[in-house]
Amino acid sequence: MMLPQLLRRALLPLALLGFVRTSTAQVYTQTDPLAHTFSIVARDPQTGDMAVAVQSHWFSVGTSVSWAEAGVGAVATQSFTNKSFGPRGLALLKSGKSAQETLDELLRTDESREVRQVAVIDNQGRVATHTGAKCIDMAGHQQGPQFSVQANMMLTNKVPAAMASAYEQNAKLPFAERVVSALDAAQAAGGDVRGRQSAALLVVRGKPGAGVWEDRAIDLRVDDAADPLKELSRLLRLHRAYEHMNAGDLAVEKNDVPGAIREYEAAEKLFPQNLEMKYWHAISLANKQQVPQAMKLLQPIFKQDPNWRTLTERLPKVGLLTVSAAELKQILSL
Repeated sequence: MMLPQLLRRALLPLALLGFVRTSTAQVYTQTDPLAHTFSIVARDPQTGDMAVAVQSHWFSVGTSVSWAEAGVGAVATQSFTNKSFGPRGLALLKSGKSAQETLDELLRTDESREVRQVAVIDNQGRVATHTGAKCIDMAGHQQGPQFSVQANMMLTNKVPAAMASAYEQNAKLPFAERVVSALDAAQAAGGDVRGRQSAALLVVRGKPGAGVWEDRAIDLRVDDAADPLKELSRLLRLHRAYEHMNAGDLAVEKNDVPGAIREYEAAEKLFPQNLEMKYWHAISLANKQQVPQAMKLLQPIFKQDPNWRTLTERLPKVGLLTVSAAELKQILSL
């Protein structure tokens, strides 16, 4: 993320005073990413899952601020962002260092530590946070049990306290939704003085899975939107709906038709306008010899998009639709 031209000019005196790259340390330059923002790092005490979530008035903030690895920890690096803090911080945590030891090591070699804001959480829930003295007001952070919230360039100084309060008060929510509630509270307390543009949510498992594809429980980004938190919440609901869809597909693989119906119905309730969710619910009903009920669902789907009828015709060949030839003809005639 590049600095706006006017802000670059305003910061030129800082560069002349020593904010330059040296052979021994990475410090601020005009090519470094900028992410003035608010964020949260947290660990779920029930599952051990860890999260980092963020919103900013900058394009694609999640590509710079959010870093996490299953079984290791999470890092949020922002303000005048030193992107290397993400992978380096995770490597230090993986080597056995605590959150505080990791943060200390990152800052030790950074001559521009006073314009950095960094938060680290390790796999034991220990947190360490740094808000440099030269971060742009309003800037600050607040720690709590197994979480840290941090913000800079905010409209008011109330953002960190609002985030911490929301996170603590929403302990009954699912972990990801609880994390997002902290972002919502930040925005309600004034948020970024410049407005809003992008947001991200990354949740990793408390322990690595059998494959790396199992390690990221949730990975959502809103790179550019008028209301990024609203869109992030919509994507999270959609993610939950597709969790039910995936569970329904697994039930189909196991010939558990009643289980598949339950999962597809749950998905459909979350996003009733989604044709695919309605479609697989209908196919599951047909496979349970409830063809009339299935046809009631399929008729408006076929009317809205005839390609679903084409797909239906192909399902018996691979065993995903087990109705009789007469019933299939009935369905395709809708």
